[in-house]
This record gives sequence, C-alpha cells and structure tokens, in this order.
Amino acid sequence: MQSKWKLTKVCRKPAPCGLDLGDGSERAEYVNQDYILQTLGRPHRNVNIMYTYYPKDKEWPQRISEACKDMEIHFQWDYPYDDYFPYEGGIGGNPDGEPFQQMRDIRRHGQDVTLTLTIDCSLEDEYLRQIARDLKPYGQMRLRINHECSGDWFTHNQRYSFEEIAAFFERFDKIVKEEAPNIRTVFCAGCVLDLENPDSPVQEEEAFKRAYLAADVWSVDCYLALHYGWPFDVCEKDSNSFATTPIDVFCKRLELTAKRLTKINGGVKKPLVVSEFNTDGDVTGPMNQGDSILRFVEKLKNDKAEEWFGGFTLYQFRDRGRLGLEIEDPNNKAVGIPQPLLYDYRQILKDPYFQPEVKMLEEIELPVTLRWGSAEDAEGISFVVPFADTPEFCELTFDEDVNLMIEINGRWFYKAPETKTVDLMPAFFDNPLQGSKELAITMFAPPATGQNDPEQGEDWTRNYYCTIHKLPELRLRYEPIAEI
Repeated sequence: MQSKWKLTKVCRKPAPCGLDLGDGSERAEYVNQDYILQTLGRPHRNVNIMYTYYPKDKEWPQRISEACKDMEIHFQWDYPYDDYFPYEGGIGGNPDGEPFQQMRDIRRHGQDVTLTLTIDCSLEDEYLRQIARDLKPYGQMRLRINHECSGDWFTHNQRYSFEEIAAFFERFDKIVKEEAPNIRTVFCAGCVLDLENPDSPVQEEEAFKRAYLAADVWSVDCYLALHYGWPFDVCEKDSNSFATTPIDVFCKRLELTAKRLTKINGGVKKPLVVSEFNTDGDVTGPMNQGDSILRFVEKLKNDKAEEWFGGFTLYQFRDRGRLGLEIEDPNNKAVGIPQPLLYDYRQILKDPYFQPEVKMLEEIELPVTLRWGSAEDAEGISFVVPFADTPEFCELTFDEDVNLMIEINGRWFYKAPETKTVDLMPAFFDNPLQGSKELAITMFAPPATGQNDPEQGEDWTRNYYCTIHKLPELRLRYEPIAEI
C-alpha cells in the first residue's frame, strides 16, 4: 500500500546519558504514566518502582505500616520489614496484582521498568525462580535487588551480614539469568570515599565483590542534599538529620567508583548509575532546589561523564516530602502540587544530552512491522509534514487499534489501542512555529498490553512486533472555525 506521506524507517538508540524517573515508594503513591507524560512532555528510559517481599513473615502480605499501625516508630525503617508496597507475585501470587499493573502501564508508554525489590535473603530457590518467571514477559527490564546494602537501615542489612547479602544477590542473579535472561540485575551498594587515594576500595568491597562481578549494572543511591530524618522531625539549621555534598565531591566520588569497580571486574566496564538522586527541598528550600541539579547536569556534560556514567534516576515524580517534582497534596493523595523543580527538570528533559538518538534509515512502504526492544532499542516510522505556520488544529485520527508513542516538535503523545484521535496541539503551546517549517511525525509501537507476546517468535522476551497497515488521517487547520 502506497502512503500519501513518504515513509522512513527510524531506529532509536541510547542517549549520551540515561535519564530515569522514580514513581512511588515508602514516601508516595504511584502516579499513572498518562498524567506524567502530559506533565513532562516526554517518556523516560526507565521508571523505577519499589516493592518488598517477605512472605515468611507473620504480617505478610500486608503493607507493614498498616499491619503495625500502632507500633511506636522513630525512623522510617523501624518496622519488621520495609514499608514498600508488597510484591504480589511469587509462589501462589497474583499475576494481575501489583507491581504488574504498574509495569504494564510503564511499558505501554514506551519506557522500561526498573523494579527495586527488597527481599528476604533466606528464601529458597523456588521463590526466586517464580519471581524471575513472573518478570520474564516484561522485556528488557532491570531488577534492583536489596538496594543500599552497604547501609544499616533496610531489613536485609538488619537480618543478614554483608557477605550473606552478596551471596544472596549472586544466587538470585544466577536464577534470573537461567529463567529470564532478558532481565538485567542491578547491585546497589556503596562508593569510593577516599578521594585522595587512587586505589581506594569501594565501601565493603571485599564482602560485596562477588555481587559486583555477577551484576549487569552497578548502582549507588546518593543525593546532593537529603533530609534523612523525614518525616519524624523538621529540618532546621541546628538539626543533625540532614546531609549535603558539594557537586565536585559528588561527581569525583562517582567517577572513582566507576573506575574502581571496572578494575576489580578485570577491566570490563559495566554501567554505573545513580538509582536515587535529587536535592532535598527540605534542606535548600523549594525555590533553590533545582539550581544544584542544573549545575550537576552541566558538570556531567562538561566532564564527558558518559565515558563512565550510565545515567541517573530522579527520585521521584510525586513525594509527600520535598523529594519530588510534585508534593502530594496532604488533603488528597491523588493530587500533586507542582514544585519549582518541575520546571527546571523539564529543561533537563529537553537537553540533547539526555535525548535518545533517533536515526533515519531507508524509505519504506506500508504495511510495515515495527519492533520494540526497549526504550534504547526500537524501530519505528517517520514522515515529514510541511507546516505553513503554527496551526489552530492538528489531529491524527486512526483506523487501526494500535498502541503508539508519537513525537512531533519535541513533544511526545500516547495513543492507546482503543483511542481513535490524538490531539497534537500541545506540541505547539510552549513551542510555536515561527513561520513555515517541515516537521517529522515519528511513531514507535511498544507492547499494547505492556507485556511481550510468547507467540511472536524465539526472541519474544526481548522484542515485541506490531504491523501498521494504514497511516492516520491528519487534520491540519490554520484558522479558527469561527471567531466571536
């Protein structure tokens, strides 16, 4: 079938530096991806969600803060197990419960999942094998197991030694690679602290070495400023429940950590990411919160950090404290209050340093089969439309029930399978055209259900395919229908 538009095949590749987003934790509820996309204007590489799994504990499967609501708590991690939402999968679990609904939502919107899971290290292999099978249909996701394990606050650190945590990670990693090799495991621990010694080890290096060698991705959680006493005290100048790190020290620590881990890995480099990053507005105040993050981003670019740095996760979209782009409305947890940081972060999202590369390939004709591997590995289509000026109406109407992510003029839109018309006008609200211009409309097809399809072939765990037979109709008007 010949299209009225000249179609080009496009290929999506990684950005120079990855940009991910946290969505929900012990400090906030999950926010649906439609709202986040409309608020921020583009998808992320990965979206991190946080769960816990302690099925042998007597309180399980309740969320621990609800099971122990009368318990006297003086610190966020005083509960018997971590106050994340319970992982509802596993042996005898519910594949339609959480986090699977959230994972499907994330992937439908053209993003990959990072599942952070704090988990009982005493669990036998059959528990871990079932989790790997649970996650197998979710493509090229990341599994972050028992994070921040060089600390002392999480349940896994309170019940098990560093050596036991590392051995558990290695065992879980082996099972994941057997059952679901499409999943990449993330080991999140400490960093180099002695910045003057080029041979300084990372924290607890000897105990954790086996886990670093097994993991696919290395990670640290670190903040330029953090009020770690939240929500049990108010952060004031004379309090001792907050910490800050100068940007130069912060970046040097990351660089030395990446190089040290590469050295102990026999010279083989793996991605180093910061899986939780922000500047806490409780410390700087909300008006100044974004300034240090913008300066951190500029330093990454100036230092060409992509040579050793794999990206960071902004923690998080909505927060009950001041670690979010929005604060959760205390009167209604379904409502977010935008913070000044949100507007700074939108500028970071537009920076080419964090934009996935889209390469134009050969001209093609319909029908065409699109491939979705991941947010960093996908094949889509693009066609160029001449615009005389900023339109008054710009809409796409579809006949096919396909699931698409659509980009025009730097703005991304989601089309659910059942959606017929997508209004593209928000692409021009903040970025109007100055006269005539040709604009590409680019489309990718992530999994319609959020899961890969085992009937699509041997590579189904890594790739999802969708065939487009007909392009949408474009309604383009440059004048109001009537003036009053």
